[in-house]
This record gives sequence, C-alpha cells and structure tokens, in this order.
Amino acid sequence: MPPRMLPEPTPETRHFWDGCKAGELRLQRCTACHESYFPPRAFCPKCASRDVEVYPASGKGVLWSYVINMRPRPDMGTEPYAIAVVKLAEGPQMMTNIVDCPQTPEVLQLDMPLQVSFARQTDDITLPLFAPVKG
Repeated sequence: MPPRMLPEPTPETRHFWDGCKAGELRLQRCTACHESYFPPRAFCPKCASRDVEVYPASGKGVLWSYVINMRPRPDMGTEPYAIAVVKLAEGPQMMTNIVDCPQTPEVLQLDMPLQVSFARQTDDITLPLFAPVKG
C-alpha cells in the first residue's frame, strides 16, 4: 500500500502542525472581532484584520456532516471510512476523519459529541482525527 498523502506545512500553517505534533489542537482568533477560524491564515476571514492570535482549542466538537467513502484510495486502506465535517466547540468547522467506531450510519449520528485524537504519520506530521466521546 502506498503511504498516505500528507499535507505540506507552510509558514502560515506551521503553528497548527506543531500543535498537533504536541497533542494540542490550535486555532486562530481575531483580536479585533474575536472570531475563531479554521483553516489557518494570516488574516481574519470575517473582518480582514491581521491582528490574530493562536490559542489552544478544547478539542471538543460535534459531527456536523459526513460521507462514508466505500471505495477508499489505495493510501487509505481497504475498509470504508468516514470523511467528516466536525463543528468545533469554538465555532469553526474542520474536515477530518472519524476513528475508533464502526463507520456506519447507525453509529455516525449527526450532532454526536466528538473529541480530537492525534495520529502521528511522520516525524513532522501528526493528523487531528476525531473519535466519539466515551460514556
């Protein structure tokens, strides 16, 4: 099986990938309008201010939307997997994968609570994935 395709960090995204490597989901927030946003960028998508800060997010969210890929790419294995949009507790939405549960519509319920988990891929890249909250 070929290796999984991975992102290439840029100067604008380095803080995010460094956070994932350290086991911390990092978001950006505008200090002018206080909007949190994702993906990382040098300016606020709401008010265009360049006065932004990086902060550690809670890692909590809910399943906002998903599709089950029944025909995975070769680098993603042979089993179906969910490609999901998670609405983070801080407000932004993030595309990711759901892990640690069956990849079926019966289990993957919209608005189900999720928690980030991190999957190390290389020395430089650790991916943020989401799993159902236990209990």
